Amino acid sequence: MHASSGLRRALARPVDGAALAAFRALFGALLLIGSVRFAARGWIASMYIDPGYHFPYWGFAWVRPWPGPGMYLHFVALALAALALALGLRPRLAALACFLLFTHVELIDKAAYLNHYYFVSVVLLLLIFVPTRGDRPAPTWALYALRLQVGLVYCFAGVAKLRGDWLLRAQPLKTWLAAHADFPLLGPLFARPETATIMSWAGAAFDLTVPFLLLHPRTRPPAFAALLGFHALTGMLFPIGMFPWLMSASALIFFPPDWPRRLRARLLRALGRPVPRDSPHVPKDRPPVPGDSPHVPKDMPPLSRAGLAALTLHFAVQIALPLRHHLYPGDHAWSEEGYRYAWHVMLVEKTGTVSYRVRDPASGRVFVVHPEDTLTAQQAAQMAIAPDMILDYAHHLAAQFAARGLPGVEVRADAFVAFNGRASARLIDPAIDLARERDGLRSRPWILPAPP
Repeated sequence: MHASSGLRRALARPVDGAALAAFRALFGALLLIGSVRFAARGWIASMYIDPGYHFPYWGFAWVRPWPGPGMYLHFVALALAALALALGLRPRLAALACFLLFTHVELIDKAAYLNHYYFVSVVLLLLIFVPTRGDRPAPTWALYALRLQVGLVYCFAGVAKLRGDWLLRAQPLKTWLAAHADFPLLGPLFARPETATIMSWAGAAFDLTVPFLLLHPRTRPPAFAALLGFHALTGMLFPIGMFPWLMSASALIFFPPDWPRRLRARLLRALGRPVPRDSPHVPKDRPPVPGDSPHVPKDMPPLSRAGLAALTLHFAVQIALPLRHHLYPGDHAWSEEGYRYAWHVMLVEKTGTVSYRVRDPASGRVFVVHPEDTLTAQQAAQMAIAPDMILDYAHHLAAQFAARGLPGVEVRADAFVAFNGRASARLIDPAIDLARERDGLRSRPWILPAPP
């Protein structure tokens, strides 16, 4: 009891709230930019309105796109909520609106899954509860909750790279870099196989160490410079959207909690303008006056037991999800069991093809179905390498044939995947009737072993 009380008091120790306000403002601004960019590129229609079928997440099949102009209105609401979050207008309510609106879009279709979409949802969930008013002190737990959340992304991304393909075969970087041999200045280096090996090891080391280097004052400047360079290069080389911007902005949470005030003071001095009294850097020749900042009280009420329990549960889940793939047999990068929500960032290169053999037991007739004929190009590409999506579409086909007067059909898949430079191999047991299989948390025995 005493230890718990001491921990709750330590977590409630007040700090300057300026860094939390800056984090919230930058995150809201990037979410606003991402929403406008999504609409401007026509992705609302191509990903959520035009497709006749969406791949549901297990347990969330009830999340569907809005009919008519509903998806456009949904993104307008998301953009307005993101703007409110960036400006600090009712920030917790704005964070709640952003979380619900963004996560709804994220859950519509597994074919659109990206690691940073999940990151956005998790951070928005925290911002519902984290105080982000820069004119007020904040408890220590708020600062360290965001630091831990960002740090977990890097740490688990680094742990995921500790595998033979990444460290010994330099895959998939060897494949990806070879395709960028015409890159300005660095292209000839990318064409050399040893470059992929060096970058693979460097990438793993960077992910595993950068959160800790950002915490230490002496190592923070070079670590942040390396982080900006790392994300700038990956953003130019690979189609990873807003991820480099999100992670670069999020890394600022590792700076001292009053860094925005210090930065403002330096900028004002450089411009020859007076420094406000709420700045931590006031002129030395001016006598101190009440209100000089950071105005941080000596004590705050301790974190409640319920609050401590909620934080513990949240981060227990965040640690358990990336580790759950150890509960499944085989190579999770091949089977994708436990692969999502685990920060397996840029870990594999897979391409595949799949067709279905639909057999009517009553007549013995067999129909061959090519899903790319009805799915979008993105859906077809993602489905061909993801066993759970292949299963989803098998059930969709069974339902379609039943609606056409052929109930109880058998659905088998001929799926072939090329994985991290290996020759194409079967992914799914072709003898299994997928229409009789059910999705869930259990291992899928109909996924064939990964090629050596």
